[in-house]
Amino acid sequence: MSTSRSHAQDILPGFVDEVFDAQACFRLCLEAFSFPARILELPVDLSPPAPMNPAAAACLLTLADMDTPVWLDHAAAETSAVADFLRFHRGVRMTAAPRECHFALVCDAGHLPAPERFALGSDEYPEASSTVLVQVEDFDIDAGPLWHGPGLREPVRLWPRDLPETFLEERRAMSELFPRGVDYLFTCGRRLAALPRTTRLED
Repeated sequence: MSTSRSHAQDILPGFVDEVFDAQACFRLCLEAFSFPARILELPVDLSPPAPMNPAAAACLLTLADMDTPVWLDHAAAETSAVADFLRFHRGVRMTAAPRECHFALVCDAGHLPAPERFALGSDEYPEASSTVLVQVEDFDIDAGPLWHGPGLREPVRLWPRDLPETFLEERRAMSELFPRGVDYLFTCGRRLAALPRTTRLED
C-alpha cells in the first residue's frame, strides 16, 4: 500500500451524503447570517478531527474550496489533521497570512486576533473580506451587549464565552469601517450563531 493511500485512509470521513448534507448546511449558514444571535443546531452528523468541532467543520466543508484560502490559528494548526481533513474533502488551500484568507478557523477563542488582522474588503468590494469561525465553550443567553441590526426584530443579548476582553471594543471600532469589515460565526459543538458586520453591539 502506498504512503499516500495509507495517509488518505487515516483522514476522518466528511459528509455522509455530500450533496444533501452540504445543501442542509448551506441553508443553516444562510439562516444564521439572516438572523444574527439565533443559536442553530447542526442538521447533519459529522465527526471531524480535534480540535475542530462539528459545526465549524460543517461550515467549512460547505463554504470553503480551492478558491477560498483558509487560515488556521495555532490550536487548529498544531497538527496537520485539520488541514489534511479540509484539503482531502474540499481541496482547500491554506494560507499563513490572516489578511489573505477568505475563511479563518480559530479554535482558541481566548487568542482571537483583532478584526484588522483579517481581510476587511474595500468600499467597492466589501465582499472581499474574511469570515472568521470561532469555537467557543458556550453561549451565554441574556448576557453581554445588546445586538442591534437587520434580522433582529428587537435587540437581544448574547455572549459567546472565552472571547478576549478586547473583542467588544475592537468589534465596535470595526463597525465604523462599514461596509468594510469581518463576519463572524461562533460555533460550540453542534451549535452556531452568526455575528455579521451589519450587527451593532451596544450596552
